[in-house]
Amino acid sequence: MKTVRLSEHDNVVTAVVPLEVGEEGATTLIPRGHKMATRDIAKGEPVRKYAQIIGYAAEDIPQGAHIHTHNLEFRNVEAEYEFGTNLHPAAPAAKQDSFMGYRRSTGRVGTRNYLAILTSVNCSATAARMIAQHFTPEKLAAYPNVDGVVAFVHGTGCAMGGDGTGFEFLQRVLWGYARNPNIGGVLMAGLGCEVMQIDWLVQAYGLEPGPLFQKMNIQDEGGLRKTVEHGIAQVEKMLPEVNKATRTPCPASELMVALQCGGSDAWSGITANPAVGYACDLLVAQGGTGVLAETPEIYGAEHLLTARAATPEVGHKLIDLIHWWEDYTERNRGSMDNNPSPGNKKGGLTTILEKSLGAAAKGGTTPLNGVYKYAEQVTARGFTFMDSPGYDPASVTGQIASGCNLVCFTTGRGSAFGAKPSPSMKVASNNELYQRQTEDMDVNAGRILTEGATVEEVGREIYEMWLRMASGEQSKSEALGLGDYEFVPWQVGAVM
Repeated sequence: MKTVRLSEHDNVVTAVVPLEVGEEGATTLIPRGHKMATRDIAKGEPVRKYAQIIGYAAEDIPQGAHIHTHNLEFRNVEAEYEFGTNLHPAAPAAKQDSFMGYRRSTGRVGTRNYLAILTSVNCSATAARMIAQHFTPEKLAAYPNVDGVVAFVHGTGCAMGGDGTGFEFLQRVLWGYARNPNIGGVLMAGLGCEVMQIDWLVQAYGLEPGPLFQKMNIQDEGGLRKTVEHGIAQVEKMLPEVNKATRTPCPASELMVALQCGGSDAWSGITANPAVGYACDLLVAQGGTGVLAETPEIYGAEHLLTARAATPEVGHKLIDLIHWWEDYTERNRGSMDNNPSPGNKKGGLTTILEKSLGAAAKGGTTPLNGVYKYAEQVTARGFTFMDSPGYDPASVTGQIASGCNLVCFTTGRGSAFGAKPSPSMKVASNNELYQRQTEDMDVNAGRILTEGATVEEVGREIYEMWLRMASGEQSKSEALGLGDYEFVPWQVGAVM
């Protein structure tokens, strides 16, 4: 097999291997993963892949020609949306799967047990890092149930509009991390004069200081050295309490998985993302939750999601996000087609429409039960969506703040990504990537393309790894120590 045709309605195929002139009817060289016209396509005519429009011919394209950025143009989406016309609820699973998790007092279940140092502002980042670095593996050996002491630092928190969108985003991120079930204890550190006041956050979200939640700021403590010393003492007091948590059997319905992709290629939407979608369907059948994000990366595929909206209200929430992004990019003199990235294009993706159709496949086939703001707590079960940019660290930060206790990350070009406190697994879309980055990739979905494996087989492999990870098995990104520097709250709005 040298080419793949995804639908009888398509007028392109994708090259499985590089095609020389004459192979499979190619009239030009076709790089691996790139598209070839299967018939003559007139200038202005839609080009279809996945039975959907991915762009328009910028010139007359003859049969057998290479289709890419040089002859395919993007146009803004103009769609008529349907709501709830394609609903396929998951049948309840025949048996309830389980994992060994940490049941919290809130009722939610963690898959890890970290002690977090959260910073309200960049000015306290160094103090937080110094406190966390004090707790080496040797010092933590006495606390076998604690996965680590980790500092979540960022580059904002002050010089921002106090009632703006960016302020709200950061508030929700900090509160969401403090309440994430993978966090067993929290020390919050600030400077003292920043816009993002810790006391305001505590009051607004009802956080109560106690054995598992403490706060301090540098100005009150008397400087950096005293802050670090006090912070270390506070963490030392908290560690025995955090260590009291133990794993107990918990139903798979308590899993909330962040569905994410990065460094995508043409195979991501053919192998890895559909396999993750099948795993998401298995999780939903158990009563669990999948959270899709990256709003710019469903642009052009949102009509497929609105058709799956459980209610018209859910569907309209998604369309409102699309309209916000169109306005946002226009105000900033950008284009929705600024995504895909150069690496995505080298891997065969040409327009955001093509990328989005593949990315949306991570959400499986079940109804869309909820649409949420960035870092807003996800309360619905089943398949849901959270607004975020396509920038992976910022997107995953929002998903973890929304409550996700696992992360599933697909890639075709290659990625070395992890995100504490939620363990992250990576799924390779092709064999070449899996072999090149074996130390980073947990699952090889390229087997679907080259070894005859089915989407369902790889999807079940992914789902079963979710259960093992949730019970404590390390993903490869965890084993490599990733996750300390991927905390990136989405910054929106004026810097004052």
